Amino acid sequence: MRLLPIFLKLDRRRCLLVGAGHVAFDKIGSLLSAGAQLGVVAPHALPEIQQLADEGRLEWIQREFAHADTDGNALVIAATDVPEVNAAVHREASARGIFSNSVDDIPNCDFFFGSVVTRGSLQVAISTGGESPAVAQRLRREIDELLPADLGPWLQNLGQLRRQVLALHPPGDARKALLHQLAQLPLCDSASCPSRQMALAPPVHDKEALGKVHLVGAGPGNPDLLTVRALRLIQTADVILHDDLVPKPILDLAPPHAVVVNVGKRCGVKSITQDEINALMIDRARAHRTVVRLKSGDPLVFGRAAEEMAALAQADVPFEVVPGITAGVAAAASIGCSLTDRNSASNVIFSTGHHAQSHNTSPVPELEDATRVVYMPGHDLSPLALEWMEQGLPADLPCAVVSRAAQPDEQVQYTTLGSLGNAKPALAPSLLIAGWAVRRSATDACRVSLEVPVTA
Repeated sequence: MRLLPIFLKLDRRRCLLVGAGHVAFDKIGSLLSAGAQLGVVAPHALPEIQQLADEGRLEWIQREFAHADTDGNALVIAATDVPEVNAAVHREASARGIFSNSVDDIPNCDFFFGSVVTRGSLQVAISTGGESPAVAQRLRREIDELLPADLGPWLQNLGQLRRQVLALHPPGDARKALLHQLAQLPLCDSASCPSRQMALAPPVHDKEALGKVHLVGAGPGNPDLLTVRALRLIQTADVILHDDLVPKPILDLAPPHAVVVNVGKRCGVKSITQDEINALMIDRARAHRTVVRLKSGDPLVFGRAAEEMAALAQADVPFEVVPGITAGVAAAASIGCSLTDRNSASNVIFSTGHHAQSHNTSPVPELEDATRVVYMPGHDLSPLALEWMEQGLPADLPCAVVSRAAQPDEQVQYTTLGSLGNAKPALAPSLLIAGWAVRRSATDACRVSLEVPVTA
C-alpha cells in the first residue's frame, strides 16, 4: 500500500474526535497545535480533557457518538476502546467523503498519524502505514538526535531571506541555483553575513555566471563513503551524468527535479561517445544548470577526467573536481591491507588490466618492493600472472581479487601469483591487489590463509 505523504492545513477548520480517554488525549495536542477547531464526543472524559474544554480550547460534547456528528468536519478521528463504535465512525465519515482515522485499526483508516520531529517550521514525519508505530517512534528519536537544536531559527532566517531573493531576482534557473546554494550555507542575522550578501547582491546577467560542472567521485559505491561535498552536490544537482558503475543507492540521493543520465558503458560497449559527454556537460552548464559528472571511485584515477577538464576549459565553462575514495584504496581497507606496509612495500603501482602487462622492466627487488593495484584486470588473470612471473616475480607472491569493494555484496578471493589463473571470475567492478603487504595484513587480520590456492 502506497500512501501520499502530505502536510495538511487545519487552521480554523472543524475536526471531530470520538473518545476522550488516554488514546484520544494523545491526538489532541497535535490537532490543537495545528489550529483545528476540535470537537470531542464522549460520555466521559479525562480530567485533562475536561480542563481543555473549560479553557475553551476544545468543545466537549458529553454523550455517545451519533451518526450526524461527522457532518461538516475536515477530519474525523475515532479513539474509543469499542471496535464497533470506531467502525461506525469510519463508516459514517466515509459516507460523507470525510477522511477518518481509527486509532490502531488499520482497515478503518484513511490516513495515519506519523511520528514527528519538529524544529520550528521544520517537521519530519515518519509513517509505517500503521504496521509498527513503535518503529516510527524509534526512528523519530534517532532523527531528533541528529538534527541541530538551532535548526528552527536558521530555517526561519532562511525563509525570510528566500522571500527577499524571490522579490529581487527574476524567475529562472539562476535563481533556483542560488536558493539551492543558500540551503547549504550558515546564516546569521547580521547584515554583513556572507550568505546574506551573496543572496542580496544585484542579479548577474552573464549567461555563464552560474553554470558550473562538478567532476565528482562517487567512491566505491557505498553511499556512506561519499565525501560530504559530493553528497551535497548530488542532492542539489540539476543534471547528473553518471558512469554505469555508480549504483542506484547513490543515484537515489538526487533531488526529484534532477535529470539523471547514464553516460557509462556496459560490458565494454559505450552508448555515448566522450565527445557527446563533453557536449552535454557544456550545453547544460551554459543553460545555467548545476551539472554533476558523477564518476565511480575518484575522477582523477582512470576516470578520463583529463579529457573532460580540457574540453570544459576550452569552452570557458567553470568546473571543479571533487575527489572520491578510489576503488583500490577501498578494497585495501576492506581486506585490511596497508598498501605501503613499511616491512614489505615502499611503492604503490596503480594500473589497469590493459596496462599492467609489458610496462615494467625494473629489476626484481624493485618489482617486489611495490604493492600492485590493478583496476579492471579482466576475467582471465592467467596472462597477467604469466607476464609478471616472466618478469621475475615469485609464484608465491600473495594476491587478492576484490569484487564490488565496500559494497554489501563484496567478495574477496585470496590466492598467490602462481594460482592466480585459477581464480573464479569476479563480479564487476573488480580489481587485483598483489604484493607481500597482502599476506602480512591478511594474516594480522585473521583472514583466510594465503597458502591455500583458489581453485576454479
